[in-house]
Amino acid sequence: MITLLKYEFIRNAIFAGILVSFICGIVGVFVILKRVVFISGGIAHSSFGGIGLGYLLGINPTLTTLLFSIISALSIGFISKRTKVHEDTAIGILWAIGMALGIVFVSLSKGFAPDLFGYLFGNILAVTSSDILLMLILSIAIILIIVLFFKEFLIISFDDEFGRVVGVPTEFLYLLFLCLIALTVVILMKVVGIILVIAFLTIPAATSRFLTNDLKKMMLISVLLGTLSVIIGLVLSYNFDIASGATIVLVSGGMFLFAYLFKTLLHRTTVS
Repeated sequence: MITLLKYEFIRNAIFAGILVSFICGIVGVFVILKRVVFISGGIAHSSFGGIGLGYLLGINPTLTTLLFSIISALSIGFISKRTKVHEDTAIGILWAIGMALGIVFVSLSKGFAPDLFGYLFGNILAVTSSDILLMLILSIAIILIIVLFFKEFLIISFDDEFGRVVGVPTEFLYLLFLCLIALTVVILMKVVGIILVIAFLTIPAATSRFLTNDLKKMMLISVLLGTLSVIIGLVLSYNFDIASGATIVLVSGGMFLFAYLFKTLLHRTTVS
């Protein structure tokens, strides 16, 4: 591992991985507690339209994906809250429309889209200093919003009805939370890709929930597990020449399986 650090792209990858793990460790816990994993997947996949739009307009796809992700998040929130359309139906519709628009935009764009595979499946080894700067700015924005509304997010995560009764603006906070997921999707895009965003956003948080019921400890464990999976995944992908994003997710999935088996065995031992 020490030898790998002499390469700038490896250092960038590790820094990006730690940054992503920190954000996902916080946002992912709220996603798990509020049970909006499917919504996260819908936002992630519908944001593919932003990638296609970036290629069509000839600008950085990350910028158009940021806009597309926020629009998708707000659309899902407004449709589910203010119409008779069920939430899962709204997600499915926007998921399909976003992917379809992305395909159409890419087909209409001039020339070949060389980085499209990276946006879909991630390529953490291709993260540049400018990518890290944008990720850092978005991460700071996410952290500031969570710090400002931490108690309110906590309330709506456990009991949305109680929050409404005590005067918490639940609809506004719900839409704001969906926007945080959208920002996280953009940060994750270069690391694990649009297709695997939902996995890295939820697996470390779900694993930490097996290990503790304390919210702050859950976030800390989730951050540590995410960071560890990034480092191990990078080493494995470098040594075996396999896709980095997929390897990171598989390592994270292995940790989830280990935590589940450990919790199950511990429960059986305690009962017996």
